[in-house]
Amino acid sequence: MDTEGKTTAYQQILYPFKLRFQLWGRSGLSFLGELSRQPSALLGGVMVLLFVLMAIFAPQVSPGDAMRGHLREQLIPPVWEEGGNPEFLLGTDVQGRDLLSRIIHGARISLWVGILAVGISASIGTALGAVSGYYRGWVDTIISRFADLLMAFPFLIFAIGMMAFLGPGFTNLLLALTLKCWVVFFRLARGAVMAEKTQEYVEAAKVVGQSNPVIIISEILPNIFHSILVLATLNMGSLIITEASLSFLGLGIQPPTPAWGSMVADGRDYLVTSWWIATLPGLAILALVLSINLFGEGLRDILDPRLKVE
Repeated sequence: MDTEGKTTAYQQILYPFKLRFQLWGRSGLSFLGELSRQPSALLGGVMVLLFVLMAIFAPQVSPGDAMRGHLREQLIPPVWEEGGNPEFLLGTDVQGRDLLSRIIHGARISLWVGILAVGISASIGTALGAVSGYYRGWVDTIISRFADLLMAFPFLIFAIGMMAFLGPGFTNLLLALTLKCWVVFFRLARGAVMAEKTQEYVEAAKVVGQSNPVIIISEILPNIFHSILVLATLNMGSLIITEASLSFLGLGIQPPTPAWGSMVADGRDYLVTSWWIATLPGLAILALVLSINLFGEGLRDILDPRLKVE
């Protein structure tokens, strides 16, 4: 009897998600059709996909070793510059390491930080925002005041302080970014849940005897999921820039691991004589963040029903 009851409860929770995923699957072609009508968003999505594929298959597509170099091959210019070597298409850095290989492998760090930090922040912020917005009371007061306290600190200054306290490293970097980023998801989820809890479908769910946790998970969250997804996409670019800034300052990913921010820092003393060392990784950051923002803007235009009302 207990097992059957648990199974029924799980079915009640998961059914709205299952139904919506089926609807999303059916509307996949419609989504692609709307995306194709927004050239900038489509271009951004294609570029993001290329960066993801480049990061996944970095060992296979890299022309050389991203970690090891030879001093006799240091500061070779790109192939289109005088003195360039076809073996090093984008040239080499001060330690003789292939710059193209390091840029390709550096995409892994940027994308991993962006995806993991956004995923963890969105999960924590949405959960706290849903609880705070639905139950209100002292729970809402405590969480909201703590969120307001964190919002008082500029993101980069907060991240620098946390990294100085925790020390450099990938795990500490994720922790520093997540401790601040969850607030934006909390504020969005809290406001959305407060608006949704007054809707008729929530009242209907209460009438049929659904518990508050079931209503939050199975009724309200699926209806605000598109807003969370759009916010996550738009925030990924800012987190990638923050990671690059911390690596540039020596507080993020440590050498010899290739990270775009630290690569820009390596080349700042050679901007006049060997411009490619800092410029090309900087252009990679620009291309990835711009692509994510273009795709995120298009995603917002497609998924936000308020923007479709003429």
